[in-house]
Order: sequence, then structure tokens, then C-alpha cells
Amino acid sequence: MKKILVTGGAGFIGSHLCERLLNEGNEVICLDNFFTGSKKNVIHLLNRPYFELIRHDITMPYFVEVDEIYNLACPASPIHYQHNAIKTIKTSVMGAINMLGLAKRIKAKVLQASTSEVYGDPIVHPQTEDYWGNCNPIGKRSCYDEGKRCAESLFVNYYHQNNVRIKIARIFNTYGPGMSANDGRVVSNFIVQALKDEDITIFGNGNQTRSFQYVDDLVEALIRLMNTDDSVIGPVNIGNPNEFTILELAEQILKITNSKSKIIHLPLPEDDPSQRQPNISLAKKLLNNWEPKVELNNGLLKTIEYFKNIK
Repeated sequence: MKKILVTGGAGFIGSHLCERLLNEGNEVICLDNFFTGSKKNVIHLLNRPYFELIRHDITMPYFVEVDEIYNLACPASPIHYQHNAIKTIKTSVMGAINMLGLAKRIKAKVLQASTSEVYGDPIVHPQTEDYWGNCNPIGKRSCYDEGKRCAESLFVNYYHQNNVRIKIARIFNTYGPGMSANDGRVVSNFIVQALKDEDITIFGNGNQTRSFQYVDDLVEALIRLMNTDDSVIGPVNIGNPNEFTILELAEQILKITNSKSKIIHLPLPEDDPSQRQPNISLAKKLLNNWEPKVELNNGLLKTIEYFKNIK
């Protein structure tokens, strides 16, 4: 049994990770300030004897003895991370410093949940880990993009200077049960609108592309990355390389839900990436031939069922 700290553990991805780690026989401490996370996501775990839920903001130091740290804490959708841009940057930067400091003191292994947003609006396609990105450092999205880029830099420097055992995962668009209905992400937006027979709002012409990864595939990859040899530090792209236009996604959701919604187009937000697709060759190589197993249609069916049942 390992003792594992998951920051942002009551969030969409974090709650799935906590449950999986518990099911594998570990003791899990879930840390969350509930800015975007929710107790509802982990309430079914509260009666598990090896699960602990703590309200805490990782911009402040936290002290605990654990074997591993998964640092997932940070708002991840544009609506949420732009709501308080300074707080978002502080969570990425101060949070990374605090978790790295903790890992250094207790000699724990620590994984940073980075993001495909470090590639910005990419001019290299698909994106490989050696691509430096095309980001606007003063744009509306920069609080998230640059915060995560700085976190990656902090992790690498703690590795080189202090021998902290680190892992960096660059996570691409992820969806599944447990998403918040109001987080502004494209999958949840479209599903909620379709189920209510409201207009489906597409920003721009809908030809921009994304690659959608089901949450179970991501959790599997994160655990495999954490369990790699200490010489493997990353960054490693974790995503589904199957690429879809936003319009194709909307049409698929309309078909599955049998919705009467109409598609309407709104202006494209500033710095919205025109394409996003991971090259996952490195993940396959390092993570025991890991690759996503859940096809978009099957994942959408499960996600839509979840949204039908939430109150």
C-alpha cells in the first residue's frame, strides 16, 4: 500500500484518479479548495477507510508524509481559469513550488499535470514533446498557458538542482462522467445544450480541430507514468490522436441525443487554437504500449448518460 496525495482530487480528473488509486489498494489523501472541484465528485469515497478529504489551497504550503504526489490542482477550462487570472497563475506556480518543496523534503515522487495548452496555437501538427509552442504571453489564455509552462520549468529545475523525482504529463482534451455542466468545455457545453434542446453554440466556423480523450484512458496513462523508472521525467503527451472538427463533435452529439437543437455560430475567442492533436509515440514507448482504448462515440454515450442523471 502506497500513501498518495492528489491535489485537485475533487475535480473532474482528480476524482477519477482518487477512485482508481483506492481500488488498487492505496491510501489516498485528496486535497482541494473546491474552487472548481466539488464534494459531489468524491462523496461516494468518503466511507472508504483509506480515503481522506481535506480542504486546502496549494498556494499555501502543506505538510504530510506520502510516497507519491499527483499535482492536478488548477482550473482547467477557459471560463474558470479566466475568472480569476491571477489566482490561476498562482495556483500553477506557487502550487508547483509548494508541492516540489514537499516532495524534496519527504523524498516523494511528484507528477505535474501539465497541458496541451503549452503548445498554444500550434504551427507544428501533430504536436510532439520537443515542440516549444506558439503562445501569446499576454493574452487572455496566458494565465493558464504560461502558468503551466512555468510549472514545467520549475519541475525540471527541481529535478536537476535538487534531484527531486518528477514526472510531467501534457494532458490533451479530456471528457467523461464527472465533468461540470457549467465549465465551458466544448463536450459538456454541447451535451447540456443538446439535452435541453437549446441552440448549440460553436465558436468560429467549427473547422478547428480537437482530439478528445476519455477520462479512464488518461487515468491509466497517469498511473503508468508515475510508475516508470526515475530516469523518465517527461514531458509526455497524453491524449487521443483521433482528430475531429468541433462541427463533427456537435453533429455526433446531436445524433446520439436525438436533439432538436440547432447549431449557431459565435465569434471565435482570442487565441483559440485552430488545431490540436497529440503525437503519442513517446507515451506508447515509455508507458508499456499505452494507447487510448475508448472510441469517441462510446465515451460520449457514457458521458451523455451521466449528464442525463445529474440533478
